[in-house]
Amino acid sequence: MGKEPPTYDWLYGADGPPGDPEPTRVLPVRSDRPPSGRSASPRPEQRRATPPPRPLPPAAADGGRGGRRRPPWRRVVLGVLVLWLAFLLVVPILAWSDITRVEADPGGERPGDQPGTTYLLVGSDSRADLTRRQRRAFGTGDAGGQRTDTIMLLHVGSGPNLLLSIPRDSLVDVPGYGRTKINAAYAFGGAPLLVQTLEQATGIRIDDYVEIGMGGLVGLVNAVGGVEICPEEDMTDPLANLRVKAGCQEANGRTALGYARSRKLSSLGDIDRVRRQREVVSSVGREVASPWSILNPVRYYRLANAGTDFLAVGEDTGLLATARFAWAMTRVDGESGLTCVVPIRDLGVNWDPERSDRLFRLIATDRTADISKRLCTPSGLPD
Repeated sequence: MGKEPPTYDWLYGADGPPGDPEPTRVLPVRSDRPPSGRSASPRPEQRRATPPPRPLPPAAADGGRGGRRRPPWRRVVLGVLVLWLAFLLVVPILAWSDITRVEADPGGERPGDQPGTTYLLVGSDSRADLTRRQRRAFGTGDAGGQRTDTIMLLHVGSGPNLLLSIPRDSLVDVPGYGRTKINAAYAFGGAPLLVQTLEQATGIRIDDYVEIGMGGLVGLVNAVGGVEICPEEDMTDPLANLRVKAGCQEANGRTALGYARSRKLSSLGDIDRVRRQREVVSSVGREVASPWSILNPVRYYRLANAGTDFLAVGEDTGLLATARFAWAMTRVDGESGLTCVVPIRDLGVNWDPERSDRLFRLIATDRTADISKRLCTPSGLPD
C-alpha cells in the first residue's frame, strides 16, 4: 500500500497536528465596516483629543521685531496734536504774565457803550527801557520825558476794520491844559489823560488800551523775519539812523523803526510819517497772519514773547481782548480793512470839523462800511 500524503488541516484551523499540546485556534473575523446606511463612529480607544496649537514665541508673533507692541498710528497722531495744542496755549499764557499793566481809565464822565470795539494803540517814544547800546543802534538819542510817537484808533465791529492815524501834532483841547498838541496829553497825564482827550475830541468810547515801546516794534519785526517797506525815494536820516534806497525791500527791526520814525525828509512832515507807520504795522500784520507763524514753533514762540518788556495794556484789557486786537491788526490792509488819517484841513494840523465829525459818528455807531474815500484818505487832506 502506498503511503498517504500528509495533511495540513491543523494549519488552517484544524485541531493541529497530532500530539500538539497547544493547537492553533482560529479566531472569528470581526468586520469594522458599518452596516449599510449608518455612519461609522470611532471606538472609545480611537477617540483622542487634538492637542491645542502651541503659542508662537513673542519674536515670531511680532514679526521678528521683538516682544514690545508698538502703539497704533492713530494714537501717535493724537498724542502729537494734544502736545501741539498745549504748546499753542501755554506759550502766550506765560508771555502774558510778563506784560505790564497800566491804568488807562480816565474815570468821570465818558461816552456811553457803543457797538463794536475801539482800541487805542500808542507808540511811546520813551527811552527808559532801552539800553545805551540799543539807543545807539536805534538812533533814538537820550531824550528824557515820555511822549507818543504814534497814536492810532483801531475799530473792530460788523463792518471792515478801521485803523485811524491821529498825527501827534494835532491841535486839540487837552482837559486842564487848554489847546495844545495831542501828544502833550500823554506827557502831562499819561494814558488816562490821553484817553480822556481823545474821547472828548471824537465822541468815540475807547474800550481797550495797548501801548508798545520802540524796542517792542523792533522785536516784532525781527520775530517775523523782517517786513517789506516801499519808500518812494531814497531816505537818509541820521536822526533816525536810517539809510534806505527807493523801492520795495525787506527791512529788519532797526530799519523798520527808523522808517516809521523819520519825519524830516518830507514836506508833509508828520502826515507822511503816520502813513509809513501804518505801512509798517500792516506789513507786520501780514507776516503774523501767515500760516507759518503757527506751524513754525520757533517763530510762534518768538512772536508770543516779542517785546513783552516793551508792551503795556490797560488794567481792564484782558488776554482775550489783547488776542482779538492782535488778530484784528492782521486785517487792516486791502479789502479786509481801512487805513487812513483823521480828516484835516491843513498841515497845521487842524482837524476838518465837518469831515472829522462825520467820520467819528460812523465809527461810534459801528458803520465803517459807510465810510467813503472822501472821509478816509492816506493824508487826511481831501482828495
